[in-house]
Amino acid sequence: MFDPKKLKKDFPIFSRKINDKSLVYLDNASTSQKPKSVINALTNYYETFNSNTHRGIHTMSEEATAAYEDTREHVMKFINANLPKEIIFTRNTTEAINLVAYSWGEENIKSGDEIIVSAIEHHSNLVPWQELCRRKNATLKIIPIKTDLTLDLAAYEKLLSKKTKLVSITAMSNVLGYMPDLNKIIKSAHKVGSLVLVDGAQSVAHMKADVKKLDCDFLAFSSHKMLGPTGVGVLYGKFEILSNMNPFMFGGDMVKSVEQHKAYWNDLPWKFEAGTPNIADVIAFDAALTYLDKIGLENIHKYDQQLLKYAVGKFSKYEKDGVSLILPKSDTSSILSFSIKGIHPHDIAQIFNDEGVAIRSGYHCSQPLIEHLNLSSTARMSFYFYNTEADIDRAEIALKRTLKIFKS
Repeated sequence: MFDPKKLKKDFPIFSRKINDKSLVYLDNASTSQKPKSVINALTNYYETFNSNTHRGIHTMSEEATAAYEDTREHVMKFINANLPKEIIFTRNTTEAINLVAYSWGEENIKSGDEIIVSAIEHHSNLVPWQELCRRKNATLKIIPIKTDLTLDLAAYEKLLSKKTKLVSITAMSNVLGYMPDLNKIIKSAHKVGSLVLVDGAQSVAHMKADVKKLDCDFLAFSSHKMLGPTGVGVLYGKFEILSNMNPFMFGGDMVKSVEQHKAYWNDLPWKFEAGTPNIADVIAFDAALTYLDKIGLENIHKYDQQLLKYAVGKFSKYEKDGVSLILPKSDTSSILSFSIKGIHPHDIAQIFNDEGVAIRSGYHCSQPLIEHLNLSSTARMSFYFYNTEADIDRAEIALKRTLKIFKS
C-alpha cells in the first residue's frame, strides 16, 4: 500500500535535524534523497565485488559487468525502449543532451537549418543548441509562452518548416512544473521530418515515460533526481539513429580495434561510453529503479497532484501579503515556485532553512524564463512521494515567519 509516512522511514537522511528542527526537504527538483536500499547497493559493490567492467575475465570483473549491464536492461524496461543498446550511460542529463548536440548535431545540422526549443527550457536544453547553431550558422527558434504560463502551441506549428531538423523540449518545467503536450509536439515535428529530443530530467521520476508511445527520437534524464546516485545520466536514442552517429568521446572501451593510425568503433551502446564508467553508481541506480517499480509511478504522479493542490491552497492565502504563486492553472505537477513582493528569494530560502525547511532560490538554471516573468529570481518548493502535508504545513510556518520579519 502506498503510504508516504512509512516510505519516509526508508530514507536515513530524514533522521537528521537542521537548526534543531526535523528536516523538511522540499528541493526535490534539484535532487532527490536516497533510500537505504540504494545506499546499501553502493556499499555492497565496493565491499564485495569492486572491479572494472568489460575488460576482465576474473570473477569480480564479470560480476561488476553483469550488474552494470543489468541496470541498462532495467532502464530499457523502465522507459519501454526496444533494446538495451538504445540506452547510453552518461554523467547526467546535461551530458546526454550535449552528446546529441555533438555526435548527431555536428553531422546533421547545416547552414540555414533550424532547431526549435521552448521559452521554458533549463539551460541544459538551451545552451547546447545555442552553441550548435552558432557553430553551424543555423537558426534557433523559440516556442513562446502565453500569459497563462503555458506554451503557445499554435505559434509552435507556425515555427515548424522543412528547415526544422530538431525540436528539443522539456517534459516538465523545473520552474513552473508545467508539462507540455508532448504527443502533439512530437507528431507535428515528425510531420516535417524533424527529430525530437525530450528532456525528461524532471518528469521521469514522477510519471511513466514510454518512449514507444511518445515516439520521441531521444530522451535524456538523470539518476539523482529519481532516488539514484549522482553522476549517472541516461540517453535513450532510437537504434537506427544512434547507429549512424559518431562517438562523443574517444579512448578506451569505445573501440573494437585500434591500429597506429586508425581506430574502429565498438558496437552500441559502448561506442558512446569511453573510459572506465561510473560503475558503482550505475549499479546503485538499479536499486533506485527497483524501489520506484515497487511504489508505482502512477501512485507517485497522483500523489504529486495531491501535494501540489494542498500547497497551492496553503500559500494562496497569503496573496494579500504579496505572495505570488508562479504556475499555470493546469497541466502542472510537483513544483511550486513563488515570490514575495519586496523580499529577495535568497532571504526567503534562508528563513525557511532556519525553520529546517530546505527549498531552492534563484534562476533555477532558467534565466530567460525568469526574466520573461519580470522577476529577479524565485523561491521554489518541489515535492516527492516521501513528502507529506505536514511538511507543507511546516513550510507555511516558515512563510509566516518570513512575512513577520520583513513585513512587520
